[in-house]
Amino acid sequence: MVKYRLFFGTLMTVSFTGIVMLDGWLDGMKFEIRNSKFEIPGGAVIGILIAVLIVLGQIEFSNLAAAKNLRIFRPVSTVASILLAGTWYWPQIICSEFGVRSSMFEISAHFYLLFLLAFVLLVLLLYQYIYYGTTAVLANCGVNCLSIIYLGLLSGFVLAIRIDFGIFALLMFVFVVKSADIGAYAIGTLVGKHKFSPKISPGKTWEGMAGAAAGATIVALAFAASFDIMVWWSAAIFGFCFACVGQAGDLAESMMKRDAQRKDSAKAVPGFGGVLDIIDSPLLAAPFAYLFFMLTK
Repeated sequence: MVKYRLFFGTLMTVSFTGIVMLDGWLDGMKFEIRNSKFEIPGGAVIGILIAVLIVLGQIEFSNLAAAKNLRIFRPVSTVASILLAGTWYWPQIICSEFGVRSSMFEISAHFYLLFLLAFVLLVLLLYQYIYYGTTAVLANCGVNCLSIIYLGLLSGFVLAIRIDFGIFALLMFVFVVKSADIGAYAIGTLVGKHKFSPKISPGKTWEGMAGAAAGATIVALAFAASFDIMVWWSAAIFGFCFACVGQAGDLAESMMKRDAQRKDSAKAVPGFGGVLDIIDSPLLAAPFAYLFFMLTK
């Protein structure tokens, strides 16, 4: 288990860092196709990565729901999640292509989000009517809304951090949250005795939580010092807070797995489980991280 975690954890860390740096390098790059000029908006590569993770995540979410006799409308939920995740991305293209003033960007994003949510609800109800009639309408539509908000809306804030605050803020956020996971696992395994949440996740301990806070705070301070993202005391608060919020995200997904009587969401990554097991902490933490960056900008 440990050797798999070390190998695949290192591989994912290097790969993610490379993807983020590539995204930063391509940001604003201009190219020409058939006498038409195009500019790559910020977050394009990160958006592609998020779309891939959403596709895989919806498959795993569908399997968890099926264990409770619930149906995820995968064609609808996957497309809707990807469109929702792009709430901060698509308005960039709209503003650029149609000459909309940059001051209108936020208004464009708000209208996009509101009308998309209304349209998605309509499509979900229509899909339910066509394929399942009046059977389990509330349950099916409810679990689909949960999957779309969980994978779509929350991941949209990850992309928003990249677009509004840059690649180093994104790296800081993800590394802080995941270092909390590493700290919790390492310290909890070595010296953990006092159970943190025995009903949801029996393996979590208060000692592991302390390790999570320590690891996240150290990483946050390192990023703040290296890239001048925020002052040191804000970084310390950021590290401690998002160690806690990240662990809450892990517990939220654990509740879903326990309800479906599954240990892991899948077996896609040896030592880690499924895609949902990897992205659960950053997903729930992303909106609060965006708010933190916004307040300390």
